[in-house]
Amino acid sequence: MNPAIDPRLIARLSTEFTALGEQLNVLGRDLRTLHTQVLAEFPGTATGTTEKVDVQGAVPQDNPQSDPATPLAMTGAVAEQGIPPWTVPAHGPVPPSSGWSRPPVPVPGMAGGQGTSYPAVAGHVPPQTTVPPMGMPAGQMHPGSAPAWAGWTAPGGQQPMPSPPQQRRVVAGRPVRAPWWQREGVISRVLAVAGVAVTLIGVVMLLVLAAQAGFFGPVPRVVAGAVFSGALVAVGARVFAKAGGRVGGIALAATGIAGGYLDVVAMTTLYKWLDPVVGYVVAFGIAAGGVALAMRWRAQGLAVLVLAGAALLAPFVTTELALLGFLIVLQIAALPVHLVRDWPWLHVVRTLPAVLTTLVAVVGIALDSGTRAERFEVFAAAIVIAVAGLAGAVLSGRLRANDVTASLSFGAATVPMLAAPLLFSGRMAPTVVSGVFAAVLLLVAVVPWLPKLGAAARIPGHLAVVSALAGAVALFEACVGAVEVQTLPSALFIVAMGFLAVAGQQRSRFAAALGAVFGGLGALSFLFRADPGTLSAQPEAEAHLGLSTALSAVFLLAVLAVAAWTARRLGLLDRESDATVLSVFAGIGGLYAVTALTVSLGVATGSRDGFLAGHGIATVIWMVAATAALLFGLRRLARRSQQAKVALVAGLILTGAALAKLFLFDLATLSGLLRAGAFLVVGVLLLVVGTRYARVFAEMDSRPRSA
Repeated sequence: MNPAIDPRLIARLSTEFTALGEQLNVLGRDLRTLHTQVLAEFPGTATGTTEKVDVQGAVPQDNPQSDPATPLAMTGAVAEQGIPPWTVPAHGPVPPSSGWSRPPVPVPGMAGGQGTSYPAVAGHVPPQTTVPPMGMPAGQMHPGSAPAWAGWTAPGGQQPMPSPPQQRRVVAGRPVRAPWWQREGVISRVLAVAGVAVTLIGVVMLLVLAAQAGFFGPVPRVVAGAVFSGALVAVGARVFAKAGGRVGGIALAATGIAGGYLDVVAMTTLYKWLDPVVGYVVAFGIAAGGVALAMRWRAQGLAVLVLAGAALLAPFVTTELALLGFLIVLQIAALPVHLVRDWPWLHVVRTLPAVLTTLVAVVGIALDSGTRAERFEVFAAAIVIAVAGLAGAVLSGRLRANDVTASLSFGAATVPMLAAPLLFSGRMAPTVVSGVFAAVLLLVAVVPWLPKLGAAARIPGHLAVVSALAGAVALFEACVGAVEVQTLPSALFIVAMGFLAVAGQQRSRFAAALGAVFGGLGALSFLFRADPGTLSAQPEAEAHLGLSTALSAVFLLAVLAVAAWTARRLGLLDRESDATVLSVFAGIGGLYAVTALTVSLGVATGSRDGFLAGHGIATVIWMVAATAALLFGLRRLARRSQQAKVALVAGLILTGAALAKLFLFDLATLSGLLRAGAFLVVGVLLLVVGTRYARVFAEMDSRPRSA
C-alpha cells in the first residue's frame, strides 16, 4: 500500500460510498412504488411486463451486472431483498427529475453511530462544512459529524464535484370539472323527471278536465288511463333491461304506476265506483307494487317519483277528506322499505304530503267549524301519520343509527297532532289530547335511559331529541289548556323543575335546556302577573295579587334551587366566572320572588295593612340578603377571588337599595309600628356589617407591618 495515501481518507470514502449505496436503495424502492401506483392509476399504460427504471431517468438496462457503474453495495442489497435493480450513470450524478427528496433516514453502522441521520437525496451528498472539536486534526472525522467536504482537495488537485441545481417540486394540477349540464346522466335525468311530470299532468287532464268538459264517458276515461299506465310500466321494464336504459325505464315505470294510482283515486272519489275502504286497499296494492319494483331495481328514484307524482297530483283529482286516506296509504306503503334500503329521500317524500294536507285540513276545520264526523276523521288521520312516522324512524334507527332524516321526518309527522287540539272546543278535550300525546313522546325520549328497554328498542339519540322537543311542545299546550291564567306560572315552574331534576340526574344538557325554557316561560308569565308596578301600588296589588301569586313565587324559588343543583351536576359552576354570573342572576330573581311572596301573602290576608306589612318584611329580607353577601365577600377577601369582589359589590348595591326603599317608600307608606320595626332591624344589620367590614380591613392593613 502506498504510504502517501491517508488510510483515514480511504475509510471515510468507504463509509460514504456505503451510505450512498443505502440511500440509493431506499430511493429505488420508492421509485418502484411510485411506478406501481402510476400503473394502477392509469391501467392503459400497463404492458404486462416489469421494466427496470433508471434512478436518474436513464434508459433501463437489461442486465445490471453488465453495467460497470452499478455500485457493489447497492447490487448486493438489491439481490438480498429481491428488489429490481436500478442502474446508475457512470459519469457523475444527475439531478433528480421529480424534485422530490426523502427526509433524513438512519444509516446503521456508520461513523456517526447507530441511528445517525444523514440527508437522503437522489444521486449525491450535498457538501457540508464541519468544524472539528478542539484537539482533533483538521481532516479527522469525529463521532456524530458529517465529512468535511468544504475546502477539501483530492490527490492530484481535483476539486470535488459541484452540487446539481435544485429543482422545484412539480405539483399536479386539479382536474377540471365539466359543467353540470355536460356531466354524464344529468340531462337525461332532468328530461326524465320533466317527462314524468308532463305525462302525469296529462293523465289528470284525462280524468278530470275531460269529465268537466263532457268529453268521452267515465268508463272510457278510466279504462284509457288504466291501459295507458299499464303500457308505460311494461315498456319501462323492457327499456330498463337494455343497456343504458336505466333512467328511461325508471321514468316510464314511475309514470305508469303513479298514473294507475291517480286512476284509483278518481274511481273512488270522483266517480264513486269504489267504496273508500276498497279504494284504499287497491291504491295500497299499486303503491306497494311500485315500491317493490323499486327495491328490485335498487332504484330510490323510482320510489320517490311514484310517491311524489301521486301525492302532488292527487289534490287536483279530489279535495275531499278521502284525499288524506290516499296520502296516508302512500306513507304506509313505503314504510317496509327502510328495513332493507337506506333511502333517506323516501322518508321525506312519503311524510311531507300527508303532513301538509292534514295540517291544512285541521286549520280549515278549526276556522270553518266542520261537522263532528269531519273533526274525528282529521284527528284520526293525524294520529295515523304520527304513528307511521314514529314506526319509520324506529325501524330505520335500529338498523342505521346515523339516519337523521328519519328522525326529522318523524318530527314533521308530529305537527298535525300538535295542531289537533284546535279541532275540539272547550278545555277538557284539547288538554287530554295534548297531555296523552306529550306522555307518549316523552316516554319515547326517555327509553334510551332505561337499561333493559333501551337495549331492546335501540332508539338513537337524535330520535330521542326530536321526540323530547315535540313532547315539550305538547306538554306546554297541556299546561296552557289545563290551568287558568293565574296558575299558569305555577304549572310551568313545576314542569321546569321536572326537566331540571331529570337533567341533573342523567347529566343531560338537553333536558336542562328544556327546563330552562319552561322556567323562562314561567318567569315571563309570573312577571306579567306581578310586575313592579303592581307590587308598588296598593290598589293594583290588591286587585291582582293573592295566594296564586304567592304559590308561583314559592315555585320560582324552588326552580332556582333545583337549577343551582343541576348546574353543579353538569359542571356549569366549575369556572369561577360562570358561577359568579349565574349567582348574580339567581340572586336577583330570588329577591324579586321573595318580594312578590311577602306582598302577595300580605294582600291575601285581607287586612288593610297587609300590603304595607309585606313591603316592610321585604325590606328586612333585602337587608338580610345584603348582609349575607357582604359577610361572604369579607370572608373570601383574603383569597383575592373574583367571587369575593362580586359579592361585596352586590352586597353594597343591595344595601343601598334597601336603604333607598326604607326612606323613599316604607317611610311614607308604613304605619308607625311597622316603620319602627323596619328601621330597627335594618339599623342593627348595618351596625353588624359595618363592624365586621372595619375589622377585616384593619387586619389586612396590620399584616404587612407585622411581617
